[in-house]
Amino acid sequence: MSVILGSGDHRYRVNTEWAKLPTGWVFTDVAGVAVDAADQVYVFNRGEHPMIVFDREGNFLRSWGEGVFNRAHGIHFGPDGMLYCTDDGDHTVRKCTTDGRVLLEIGMPGKPAPFMSGNPFHRCTHTALSPRGDIFVADGYGNARVHKYDPSGRLLKSWGSPGTQPGEFNIVHNIAADDDGWVYVADRENHRIQVFDGEGRYETQWNNLHRPCGICLQPGPDGLCIVGELGPGLPVNRRVPNLGPRISLVTTKGELVARLGGENGPGDEVGQFHAPHGVAVDSRGDIYVGEVSYTNFRSHFLGEPVPEEMRVLQKLEKVR
Repeated sequence: MSVILGSGDHRYRVNTEWAKLPTGWVFTDVAGVAVDAADQVYVFNRGEHPMIVFDREGNFLRSWGEGVFNRAHGIHFGPDGMLYCTDDGDHTVRKCTTDGRVLLEIGMPGKPAPFMSGNPFHRCTHTALSPRGDIFVADGYGNARVHKYDPSGRLLKSWGSPGTQPGEFNIVHNIAADDDGWVYVADRENHRIQVFDGEGRYETQWNNLHRPCGICLQPGPDGLCIVGELGPGLPVNRRVPNLGPRISLVTTKGELVARLGGENGPGDEVGQFHAPHGVAVDSRGDIYVGEVSYTNFRSHFLGEPVPEEMRVLQKLEKVR
């Protein structure tokens, strides 16, 4: 049965069987997704093959990253056509070619900065690039900072501290930058996205979100911000309706235009999500949603047996 999410101009058909993995391969959790100029889809996951690449139809093309990455977390295509892979398990950002050659490494593998010291990195989470190649790194779980680097990997500045005021963070989980140089930061446990200029000056915040986890900016002047919301994480509210997990479509002014799923909480029904963590969009407007379903289940459903099989990657095909 075909399931459609959204309404009006923002309707999407759910495809849960899109990715065709080789026999015996599994994703485990899909932490990040990115799409290149040819609509090839890069799936950054926590299985045996950290980066798995598919064509637009979901056919397997290649894999790489075996023995390189400790714990996949975030990926982003820069304007240079390179992939920036953020590994929160070994506290690094790696700039890679599309066939997996590492061209730049920022951070000391396996050597985190002291917890909440403000120094890079302690479990960094995601990376974004400005149009001129500045590298912004969200940092992350063991810090409450955004770091800005030049294209060679030289640290230029950092901003942020723990807290709830503007410019403060409670888990800097994801980051994006638009063509005008604005920087969008998913301040997950403060239930908001904060917007800064490229020098870290606070501009505004969006508060109509529940644990925003993934951010993707749709290309073009009228593009939307696609937000994956993790949804409730407490036993007291994890079954409350209309809180997610879900996908939200928001303008770059913070205006909500559509929500996809989330009305009935987490689940395995088509049209439901467990833990949207990484989102990406292709040239036709289709949305790819990577989920950390197993990690999330173990964290928030304590004492309950983990299901043998949960969805970790879905494609939402735009209805035209």
